[in-house]
Amino acid sequence: MRYLALAVDYDGTLASHGEVHQSTLNALERFTESGRRLIMVTGRQLDDLQNIFPHLELFSRVVAENGALLYDPGSKSRRLLPEPPNAAFVDELRRRSVPVSMGSAIVATSRPHEKTVLDVIHEHGLHLEVIFNKDAVMVLPSGINKGTGLKCALEELRIPAYNTIGVGDAENDHAFLTLCDCSVAVANALSALKNRADVVMEGACGAGVAELIEHILKDDLRFLAPVSHS
Repeated sequence: MRYLALAVDYDGTLASHGEVHQSTLNALERFTESGRRLIMVTGRQLDDLQNIFPHLELFSRVVAENGALLYDPGSKSRRLLPEPPNAAFVDELRRRSVPVSMGSAIVATSRPHEKTVLDVIHEHGLHLEVIFNKDAVMVLPSGINKGTGLKCALEELRIPAYNTIGVGDAENDHAFLTLCDCSVAVANALSALKNRADVVMEGACGAGVAELIEHILKDDLRFLAPVSHS
């Protein structure tokens, strides 16, 4: 067995419009029954994710808030990786009429408010990084991303990145896909992600994930030829 873990994004990858179809859930169950591990890597806040997806027990770890929070569904334990959000930064955004939501470490808003966010960061000399996920704008301490979160998850599970496949669809997925031995894009992924992925699935969103799982269970992805990056 070459690939021991599958790291998968949620919105636009596992889920379509926030919903995971039963056929995709069935594929996830078959994957775990094979003795392999699932890791979710998402920009969503954990409480929000738990409200819309009641199947987190299928996952050995959940990397939430774009790499800031590591959750173990088995023990229900949460591990905050960076410092909590800067309260003064959030107050200033709200003073400038920027709609924000706060997680354990992430501060999130949406386009077109990224310019105001960047202005506040520069004016106050804050060590923060802005990460985009289509229309979502996420602010985290510099150096925190889906890749750093997945690295911590794999260390806890004692699974090498060499034995891990990653699948995603958007800009913020680059960080964790590059960590994995094999990077996969679903059919609806952004062109920039498809161009850098090792494999592009024919199916979109959850159908693409289910397709990928069938290939892994069949022959550990041996018959899929990597895409050209020319």
